[in-house]
Amino acid sequence: MINPKHRAPPTSPSTRRKAHVLGATLSLLGLTLACLAPASALAGGKIADDLQAMIDTGGKGAAVTWINTGTATPLIKAVVVSNSSDPEMTDLRAAVLANGGSVYMRYYAVSALFVLLPVDKVSAIASRADVTSLSPNRQTRRTVSLLEYSTGTVNGSPLPREYRGSGYTGYDGTGVGIAVLDSGVSQGHWSMLNPVGSRTRVLKSVNTQLAGDGLTTTGAKALRTWAVGVDTSSSLSPGTLARANYELTINNQAGQRQDLYGHGTHVASIAAGRASYRTGMESSGIAPGAWVYDVKVLDGTGQGQLSDTLAGIDWVLYHAKQYNIRVLNVSLAANSTETFVTDPLCRAVRAATAAGITVVVAGGNFGKNSAGTETFGTISSPGNDPTVITVGAANSKASVARADDVVNGFSSRGPTRGSYVDALGVRRVDNLLKPDLVAPGNKVLGAAATLDNTLDALAANNPPLVDGLGGTSQPANQALKYLSGTSVAAPVVSGTVALMLHANPGLTPPLIKAMLQYSAQPIAGASLVQQGAGLLNVEGAVALARLVRSDLASAIAAGGISPGGSMLAPGRALPASLQSTINGVAAPWGRLVTAGGGHLLSGSALMTQYQPIYDPRVWWVRGSARRTTVTYWSARLGVAGNTYVKSVSEAPLGNQPLVAAGVVLADLLAGSSSWLGRTGAFMPTQILSNWLIAGSGITMAEGITMAEGITMAEGITMAEGITMAEGITMAEGITMAEGITMAEGITMAETTALGEP
Repeated sequence: MINPKHRAPPTSPSTRRKAHVLGATLSLLGLTLACLAPASALAGGKIADDLQAMIDTGGKGAAVTWINTGTATPLIKAVVVSNSSDPEMTDLRAAVLANGGSVYMRYYAVSALFVLLPVDKVSAIASRADVTSLSPNRQTRRTVSLLEYSTGTVNGSPLPREYRGSGYTGYDGTGVGIAVLDSGVSQGHWSMLNPVGSRTRVLKSVNTQLAGDGLTTTGAKALRTWAVGVDTSSSLSPGTLARANYELTINNQAGQRQDLYGHGTHVASIAAGRASYRTGMESSGIAPGAWVYDVKVLDGTGQGQLSDTLAGIDWVLYHAKQYNIRVLNVSLAANSTETFVTDPLCRAVRAATAAGITVVVAGGNFGKNSAGTETFGTISSPGNDPTVITVGAANSKASVARADDVVNGFSSRGPTRGSYVDALGVRRVDNLLKPDLVAPGNKVLGAAATLDNTLDALAANNPPLVDGLGGTSQPANQALKYLSGTSVAAPVVSGTVALMLHANPGLTPPLIKAMLQYSAQPIAGASLVQQGAGLLNVEGAVALARLVRSDLASAIAAGGISPGGSMLAPGRALPASLQSTINGVAAPWGRLVTAGGGHLLSGSALMTQYQPIYDPRVWWVRGSARRTTVTYWSARLGVAGNTYVKSVSEAPLGNQPLVAAGVVLADLLAGSSSWLGRTGAFMPTQILSNWLIAGSGITMAEGITMAEGITMAEGITMAEGITMAEGITMAEGITMAEGITMAEGITMAETTALGEP
């Protein structure tokens, strides 16, 4: 229950001046309440829409890679998510075989199987009680894509990059592992070397595409087949021959050119590149001391499959404790229109979050449609998941000043539009506020993968990307290129997270997200669904990280801190100014944090007192909240216990507080969502921030609590009617036949952003 103390905005419209006692009927900032149904209510729509459409037509006219119509009965490849209490899913695997299918792989991050099934048997599998959802093996593709100065990572230091760490933040990500889920990372590129150039900082390279659709009996070679009646879903438990064979199969350490396409190398260099090896071309990344783990899930054309991506997340989750992987960068997306609740990619990144890995995801590059019109509701999967940090792209205008920055027109807008059909046949849309914040993503300089003076495919096929940099004759392993897009904005944030964890390893993923949002600087004129909380402020985020006790994560895991308890380290206090100075100019913190899918929170209590939503195992969206449990293998076969993930499960959250007393609720300040009125989700973030800084908002006397399975506040919601009533363009999910096709960076670099409505 919420017992508010209200402070009205000094300049807000009269409709937002009135205080309301909030209770069980509260519906804030919305047109129509659209609560998420519990997982059990989704039984009527277990089969994803795109898969169901293919079943209805028998696969006729199909132009997707996950269906084979060249057999007597069309065959499909799909991911089956299960709620079985048996981590091996023995009965389900047997059922797939009995129905004429095959089982290729079992996942850890999400309790699921990668299977082959006859089209006419999909419904039989879906009807099983131990099946939660079925999704086709969709394609995943890259979201193609001054940095340090404009973000506040450095502040005019005259020292060479090697000696100044990360400028005045004093941190460079040393010891923190960043996993890059992408097209590969060129280990030999000078950007990836340690400070003295003696070895690469890419500690591991794996390629889950090498495992394909099931290993052969020898485990030495991968096959992508349509063979039926086989089960190659080994448990891959630690210390076993099956695990050793799998690791050997996906090992991609050999050779100098792990990245034929060139997207992953560029992304990795932005997050963690160490530069200054080419005079006059400063291409340093954000965290040049971090370790990089190359998880290749895309091929030489920047394409991949859902199954390979899930396997890549599995590898990261399995090895996270062993290698201290604390950050996962996902600059790729799938064209799923599923609700985040059942989407396998979303469930996998939620599992990673629950295990303490901060997942940073590119929001997508669909801010404009083919006619050049601004389009809302275009956030890609898994950026539509509430637990990840979803990043949009800003344009720094080729200057270190922040006052002229704008949101790129191509950057995807919220709200999220994943949906499900309930048991009554009614379509329910998620409508979550996204992106979470924006970071520089326009014409960003970074590494290009090369071998013997041959550029990667991305640069070689788009010469303007290397104009002014030496073109196709750049020195081997020193080549650079420009890219634009949310793909390159995301690793800016991933590198920042590494700095924060270097400063304080006791942070949790949701607290890191809150700190990034709280310290962000709103861009003038851009709304909540265009920029989220605002423009990344590296200095501010690191300053907040240093305030918090270093044992916080372990205290949360052990239940050793109470809601509202102090998070501050001894002798630390929140600075009175709540702003940074970047390049000599004040950068006020926006002090705005989104939570629960559509709530707007503020107040110093967010940064000084423990909020239960900072537990990475908990996720909350409006009237639903669940807990994710990560189980680890005990010591066995000479392998240390509590290190390697065994299984992940989700269950409804019992009665407990979500937000403690003393936090400021800003929902009523924004009002109902109207594009024409620029209110609610369409309100300019800076205006809302200014009101909060001036003292407006509701200070909650009792916080927000989950009671008997529901919360008492519903936050921002957006009805589907808004798409027609006000003339805006609202995308109903990304449905581009197969995968997400992103234009290359050269076509998306902008000098100005799309005009504001």
